[in-house]
Amino acid sequence: MYERILVPLDGSELAEAALPYAEELAGRLGSEVILIHAYESDDEKYRRMHQLYLQKIVEATKRGVKSRLGTGEKGEARVDSALLIGHPAEQIVEYADRESIGLILMATHGRSGIKRWVLGDVAAKVARATKGPVALIRVDEKGLKASKKAKISNIILPLDGSKESEAAIRPVEELASKLKANVVLLHVIAPTYFVYSIPGETVEMPLTAEDMQRSREKAEHYLETVAAAFQKKGVNTRIEVIVGAAADQILSLADEIPADMVAMSTHGRSGISRWAFGSITDKVLHAANTPVLLIRESGGNKKKINNPASE
Repeated sequence: MYERILVPLDGSELAEAALPYAEELAGRLGSEVILIHAYESDDEKYRRMHQLYLQKIVEATKRGVKSRLGTGEKGEARVDSALLIGHPAEQIVEYADRESIGLILMATHGRSGIKRWVLGDVAAKVARATKGPVALIRVDEKGLKASKKAKISNIILPLDGSKESEAAIRPVEELASKLKANVVLLHVIAPTYFVYSIPGETVEMPLTAEDMQRSREKAEHYLETVAAAFQKKGVNTRIEVIVGAAADQILSLADEIPADMVAMSTHGRSGISRWAFGSITDKVLHAANTPVLLIRESGGNKKKINNPASE
């Protein structure tokens, strides 16, 4: 599914921070890279300027892909480009859908503090509207340096037992098997649950020690079942069951490992706002220190797992 990788560029160093990741994936997976630049002016002098810019980046990207080709691998680095006129987000989404792009790689700027990720307007619109997977690369001064390495060796895949979260299993399985990356399957148990009380209020109740142990055992069994499927594909996998707030624990584990990518699914819907981020995904997306791979939940991505944790 990663045969064609799209990298939107706007001429900035920020946007170009996604290129090392595209080069790494293309070199390791044999993917074609398409560099796209959308601009709203159809002035001929600007078109020529954009063409020259893309030509320069295409050649540099080809060299980057070749440098990452595995030992003994044959074939040329396939890098192409496209200039589009119109609103950048709309043009990127339409192109990706029309050309059957397998993955969109975009950089988005970051800053320190609670809201460490501030999604750019274009990146946010693309992530919410495109049909396929999107990898968002957080970039700040530190991130620009880190992005040049762009090696993906450790991937965290959070799973809650739902069909929606399992939509990310197959894409991560394919990516990890080809990259020889390690996968950490994570399940986070909430320490409390909500019950309805009269007159219609909700009360937060802590899990008992017995309930907590039962939940942990079910979660471990579920993750072991998923891990077995990964291991059949030759993917080195381990499981983690943690108690706490889901988004916080995902972020904490990503920093602790440290992870090179967090892969999460998010439910989709038709229409202009085709992606509606779940609250946990949204929190991780805005606060992660590592690239986040978003998989839109759809029938084609689902991989049914017998999940005792949900019984």
